[in-house]
Amino acid sequence: MTMTLRGTRLAFSASLLTVAAALSAPALAQDAAQDSASDQAAEAPVDTKEIIVTGSLIQRPNNTAVSPIVSVSETALKETGQVNLQDALNQFPSFTTAGNANTGGQGTGGRASVNLHGLGTNRNLVLLDGKRLPLSDINGNVDINILPDSIMGGVDVITGGASAIYGSDAISGVVNFKTLRAFDGVRVDMQNSISEKGDGYKFNGSLAFGSGFAQDRGHVIAAFSYAKQDSINGSSRDFFFDKTPSSFIGTGTFVPSATNAPTVDALTGVFGGYGISGLPGNVNLLNLGFNNDGTLFTQTGARNYKGANGTNGYLVVGSNVRMPVGQQVDFANGLERKTAFMKADYDLTPSLTAYGQFMYVDLTVKTASGGSLTQFGTLTSVPVSNPFIPQDLRTILASRPNPNAPFTWNGRYVGVPYKNWDENYTVQQYMAGVKGDIASGWSFDLWGAYDQSVHDQQLNDAVVKSRVQTLLNAADGGASICAGGFNPFGDANARSLSQACVDYITKTAFSQEKLQQTQAQLQVNGKLFDLGAGPAQIALVAGYRKNTFRYTPDSDLRTQNIEAVIASQPASGRISVKEFAAQVDVPLLADKPFVRELGIGGAIRYSDYSVTGGVTSYELDARWKPVDQILLRGSYQRAVRAPNIGELFSPQTGTQLVIGTPPGALGDPCDVRSTARTGANGAQVAALCVAQGIPQAAISSYTFPTTATGQLVSGNTNLTPERADTYNIGLVINSPAQSGLFADLTLSVDYYNIAVKNVISTVPGLTVLSKCFNLDGSNPSYDKNNLYCGLLVRDAGGQLTTVATPYLNLGSVKTDGVEAQLNWTVPARFLGDESGRLFLNEAIGWLHSYKLQLLPGAATLDYTGISNGAAGVSSLPPRATPKWKALTSFGYRSDAATLGMRWRYQSAMKDTTSVLTPATAQVGVGAYSLWDLFGSVKVAKSFELRAGVNNLFDRGLPFVSSSQNGTDVALYDPVGRSFYMGFKANF
Repeated sequence: MTMTLRGTRLAFSASLLTVAAALSAPALAQDAAQDSASDQAAEAPVDTKEIIVTGSLIQRPNNTAVSPIVSVSETALKETGQVNLQDALNQFPSFTTAGNANTGGQGTGGRASVNLHGLGTNRNLVLLDGKRLPLSDINGNVDINILPDSIMGGVDVITGGASAIYGSDAISGVVNFKTLRAFDGVRVDMQNSISEKGDGYKFNGSLAFGSGFAQDRGHVIAAFSYAKQDSINGSSRDFFFDKTPSSFIGTGTFVPSATNAPTVDALTGVFGGYGISGLPGNVNLLNLGFNNDGTLFTQTGARNYKGANGTNGYLVVGSNVRMPVGQQVDFANGLERKTAFMKADYDLTPSLTAYGQFMYVDLTVKTASGGSLTQFGTLTSVPVSNPFIPQDLRTILASRPNPNAPFTWNGRYVGVPYKNWDENYTVQQYMAGVKGDIASGWSFDLWGAYDQSVHDQQLNDAVVKSRVQTLLNAADGGASICAGGFNPFGDANARSLSQACVDYITKTAFSQEKLQQTQAQLQVNGKLFDLGAGPAQIALVAGYRKNTFRYTPDSDLRTQNIEAVIASQPASGRISVKEFAAQVDVPLLADKPFVRELGIGGAIRYSDYSVTGGVTSYELDARWKPVDQILLRGSYQRAVRAPNIGELFSPQTGTQLVIGTPPGALGDPCDVRSTARTGANGAQVAALCVAQGIPQAAISSYTFPTTATGQLVSGNTNLTPERADTYNIGLVINSPAQSGLFADLTLSVDYYNIAVKNVISTVPGLTVLSKCFNLDGSNPSYDKNNLYCGLLVRDAGGQLTTVATPYLNLGSVKTDGVEAQLNWTVPARFLGDESGRLFLNEAIGWLHSYKLQLLPGAATLDYTGISNGAAGVSSLPPRATPKWKALTSFGYRSDAATLGMRWRYQSAMKDTTSVLTPATAQVGVGAYSLWDLFGSVKVAKSFELRAGVNNLFDRGLPFVSSSQNGTDVALYDPVGRSFYMGFKANF
């Protein structure tokens, strides 16, 4: 069937509506539609007028998709000025920001993952040309940093469920990255960008070759790319000056024991000698810091503090001496990526084609999280025989009931370089297949693939606890072991640590995670019968997939012998799945009054998992065009997601749990500043805290020293699959006008509704604290044996060290909303170019509701319009659920040049405390907007320059109450105004 340009434009909009700066003018819609066709498993020799539809195993007539599909062109990706694909995709309303290169400050790899509808990065499936990519971690996430961007032809995003079509991971949708089809010649693309402040430099360069051979029976593409991104430290931005005011300070502090505390008289005498009187009654239980002249100061109250304030990393916050961590952490991580990609095909016969593909990626992400501190595990202590103890401290120590007992000290290792990680990923994938015709109307595609991802984690400048303790215990303070020994008393002493001692107490700790995936699939497509509207079609699929992993941590990590890093244990696991799927499409009517097209379809998939058994998912869909300009579409899907290898087998792994500082945040409920202690049930909370291990003598003055504690995540082989019901109903309208102002206007509106039951997730750490201490009524008797209290671990001094959050089948998550897309162009020949057009592209997402049931039988919590800055990359709820999110692009485009602006908008949100502790809700986040400027010009037929300014008006970072860093550097722009320039050449 020959399609007119106008008919093609309608078909294209029905399935691949371009969004925002999906900047192809409607006059190019036919080519764009052909370009958007996905090289997926359904591909087979077909009539050249047919187009393969992303999201289906079947080539539907007229390319009408029943699932809403967002198509982002290669041009749109380039014009965002981003080096990394996820930073470009996260601008679109369908995506909830998850992980990117700014989220790896604690050694989590800076992975770039995508999250559709806020349902988690492991509930959408990421594909390359319709086939699964290598996994980047044991939780099923794909790091899209590994993609060969040098030959990226665009992205198709299915914003509704697709489990029956693609597999159980696709509850919230599918993101299908597409490589360029065969081409002849050479392509070069380079881009540089830098912030207005002269930092944050980024470079991306690529080189691709394509050629046919053997009288065009074969085609080959080879592509190579290199990307580099410099890190940016928090000290370079004023915003982070006072963020995360940690009590672990470089001067070191003496931490009194509630059971062996010095006398108030001794403290009064020492501070009286400084001319300071009026000390609080509990001064003998306060941490004491060390001035450089050997005198003491109270960290709380800053009495007699003689050190830096606002310089050298120190800040007096609320009369307390602190070292803000925000000044130390790299909020934008360094990145270096090298990729090689090759694919080839060869026609063995006119009806049989062999093909293959190879991908290799070497990716290193550099992260830094500030100076190591004395945290987690058995704390180091100082014997009274240590020669560096200041005389005034000796006087105070001598007043203790047991004057000869060692004492605990807190400190930040300012004499040692920042704790930092090199996260190196080596990824390789090999694929080969054969496809062709079986008989008239029937075709097949058989392929197999093997991939391997090796994650080498190198923790640099790691402080080894046992070696620090050896120096502290030495009679000469360690001088006989390394030059000068280790003197932790005072900032000047701490910073003068010799290189020999730095080398002695630090090491490079190596750990490795290795993941392997083996896949094989056979797909058969065929035509069945014809009811007069076109042939009914069927696709049959049989597949096998196996995933294995092995994790080997450093020996000192296993034994919790690294300061400020939580222990992790070795582990391994394996799962496999056999799958069988079928999809049918039946055109019912065509070219009738009020029925230009009417069709129904369905799919079913059975998956047999080696650990959790068999699960079945299915889908039903319908489409109706009453007239050429209108398409109505809808689908229902029962999706089932089996637990992945990490949820089943992950070892008890440490991460950081941000709890904040009370009363501004939840913090440790035992903290005397917390609303739990100051509220009506404060006495019962205090009694529970004592029962958990806080000494009775310390309970009246107990404070938690920092804003975060340890979180232990572990797998669970008793998990059962999740179940989800997803609905999509949509309307696509093409302007009926044949000419004039509205001739080229397309609108789509799609409603989605997704409900997931039996959700597999870790119990949120803040929820554990809230439930243990009855902040939501879960433990009215304040019983220390309560289930959630049993997940808390405190050290001998009562400090909260870890919160266990194992994977469990929890409650449910439900979300629904509307996504609308508008594309409008108007001829602008008055500017002197016949091809010139003004364009407006609008993508709007409206979230009607996002509701979460954390535990079976628990109340449903409304997280609609909530900011949750402490969320991890796969957390439920996610880091943000704004009610409105929009991306608007407008400007002028012609064959020779483009000039446009882009507006990114997110509506205001309440803080997550408004859901968990509404009586003490913290300030939320206001509406957030960014403006970008972009342009390009074709210097010659094969050469194009592009340039732009991101964050044109230098919009600052908003304050996020629930985030440890006071903001969210993944969701908001921490860099400020930046500039980019690039070029593309074809030969």
